Amino acid sequence: MFTFILAIHIIVAIAMIGLILIQHGKGADAGASFGAGSSGTVFGAAGTANFLTRATAVLTVIFFITSMVLAVNAREQAEDQFRLDAPVSAPQTPRPLTENPQ
Repeated sequence: MFTFILAIHIIVAIAMIGLILIQHGKGADAGASFGAGSSGTVFGAAGTANFLTRATAVLTVIFFITSMVLAVNAREQAEDQFRLDAPVSAPQTPRPLTENPQ
């Protein structure tokens, strides 16, 4: 289960990086108003921003959830390493040494 969540976490992180790099910055809107932008894209000028923003928000939520699950799992594993669950036994008395006089 840990490996599966870790794989999802890495895939979501890579997808988030890609979506964030695709998005336009605030300065891109000023250039588009003077004719430098291309409004004939697949999603339209405003549609791209909404789609990418929502997709990034969904991936961010998934990223934080997987981060929290991995952190809780790591804490439990660390606690298990330092837990002493061995049953306490009564102290054993040493057997007397008997010497065989031969």
